[in-house]
Amino acid sequence: RVDTMASAMTLTTPRASMPKPSRLVSRASSRATSMSSSPHVAVRATRGRFSKVATRASMSTPSDWTCPMCGCDVEEIRSKRLITAIKTPYLASGKVDLFAYDALVEAQIAGGVEGLIVGGTTGEGQLMSWDEHIMLIAHTAQRYGGRIKVIGNTGSNSTREAVHATQQGFAVGMDASLQINPYYGKTSRAGLMEHFEAVLDLGPAIVYNVPARTSQDITPEIMFELAKHKNFAGVKECEGNARIKQYTDKGVVCWSGNDDECHDARYDAGAVGVISVTSNLVPELMRELLFDGPNPELRDRLAPLMNWLFAEPNPIGLNTACAMLGVSKPVFRLPYVPYAAPLRAQGAAHIAAVGREHFIGSDPVRDVRDEDFILLRDW
Repeated sequence: RVDTMASAMTLTTPRASMPKPSRLVSRASSRATSMSSSPHVAVRATRGRFSKVATRASMSTPSDWTCPMCGCDVEEIRSKRLITAIKTPYLASGKVDLFAYDALVEAQIAGGVEGLIVGGTTGEGQLMSWDEHIMLIAHTAQRYGGRIKVIGNTGSNSTREAVHATQQGFAVGMDASLQINPYYGKTSRAGLMEHFEAVLDLGPAIVYNVPARTSQDITPEIMFELAKHKNFAGVKECEGNARIKQYTDKGVVCWSGNDDECHDARYDAGAVGVISVTSNLVPELMRELLFDGPNPELRDRLAPLMNWLFAEPNPIGLNTACAMLGVSKPVFRLPYVPYAAPLRAQGAAHIAAVGREHFIGSDPVRDVRDEDFILLRDW
């Protein structure tokens, strides 16, 4: 696995041979540069009226791979009820703080969480280079893969980037991928089918539908077609419990993408569980909510905390909370900025109401001042 990881990490040209990047280089262009340095040997495949070029990796037989390469059995992913979209903490330099990250992962495992989304929106994959992204997936898989399912967010609005990142994610040990539909540069229904087929062919995947971020709904008609693929693990659905019930009534596995709806999604709409932000902070309580039968009292007890976490776009609330709890440094990569002082005070009150003992970390809640936060324009 170490040899496989080493070969998979050759994403970019050596730093010494590259010109220094501008401080204002966009995420899209930097990722495109990193992907362009790894050419693929290609073979041509024809299906229906399309003549497509697929990578040799995606056309190989299982005997060509060394472990794990194709992820775990898709049924193992479908059975996971509590999956945390794990936070990525930073050092003051802006680099990933792996010591703090490991403590967060250990807290999730101790709290009964069954899977992690690595580098998702909550983990700020959108602010990472692909080098950082694959490194963090590799680190998580190699260190914790035997104790928790590792699901790498390797989706992209570029099919080529999604395919390449997903191949590398599997090469370094992830169990499954999380795949978004192309955002901003949206495509047609036929384009969506081709895009998702390209990544589903590589191994188990959860399809993520969040129109509030992509501005394009993956409709039930499309999702039912995708669900026929052998590697379709299920859908993280953010369009509400009525949509989830529409899927589960026909046997499609769903995770709620909305913490405040996950209790009812689980017990009324048939969802297997939730892909959660709140479980970063209170994993044991979220496990109790999802595993121990209907519990409206606990649902209502957690609701104010959940609402506070999403008072501004995720992951701003979670990042602020982690700084207040002392489990991560008060470092923010822009464009995210912490909650203002009045909102932080509300958060401290919510933590006290739930009970500090139920949260990760052991320090008293910190009164983090505005001047304590570090806002990074470059990293």
